[in-house]
Amino acid sequence: MNNRFLQQFLERLSIKLGEFYNKNLHVISARTLPEFAGNPKNLIIELPRKVANPERITIGSNVSLGPGCLLAAMTHYPTAWMKNPDLELDNQQFDSRIIIGNNVTATERLQVAACSEVNIGNDVMFASNVHINDSMHGYGRTDLAFKYQPLQGIAPIKIRQGCWIGQNVVILPGVEVGEFSIIGANSVVTRNVPARTIAAGSPARAIKEWDDESRSWIRFRARDDAESDG
Repeated sequence: MNNRFLQQFLERLSIKLGEFYNKNLHVISARTLPEFAGNPKNLIIELPRKVANPERITIGSNVSLGPGCLLAAMTHYPTAWMKNPDLELDNQQFDSRIIIGNNVTATERLQVAACSEVNIGNDVMFASNVHINDSMHGYGRTDLAFKYQPLQGIAPIKIRQGCWIGQNVVILPGVEVGEFSIIGANSVVTRNVPARTIAAGSPARAIKEWDDESRSWIRFRARDDAESDG
């Protein structure tokens, strides 16, 4: 009888604690934010979240990032997570930076990893599950698991102001997305996207561009196409 009473009490307590947690999640999230570089105002990064080396991450004001975000400014590789105690691996060192401008929003699960620099401009909007990484796992050997090979292809990424990055987009090293451009959902961006352009696909390619004269999006014309029309 006592065990049954205790079980019922613990169940009720668990429910109450859950209700309290959900009701006060925004308060807990705000009060447990790490100390980032600079002094961001009105910063929201909802729980759960994972932040590595926040002193290397500069965030502007009025930034709101939904739950499940990862911000990782790498200082070395392999990390403890990726090591194998039976292998002696070379340790790569990095001087990384992540810069996020003012008024940036992400629905949820934004993943930003930097070994060099990832720079996100003001007023950028991210849909869910966007992955931005300025490095790639090495794959120069097939006698050693890829996770143990050195990171390669490291090159900075820039996403200019006012961009809209769609759901499930992957942005690879060395890419610059020009201001006020749109990246369509499920795209893999492997090369630069001009300003005021819509790009989509895997790999992403420009499909539309903004026309100031008509004030509308028109079919994208590569430089060779424009010259041949003349």
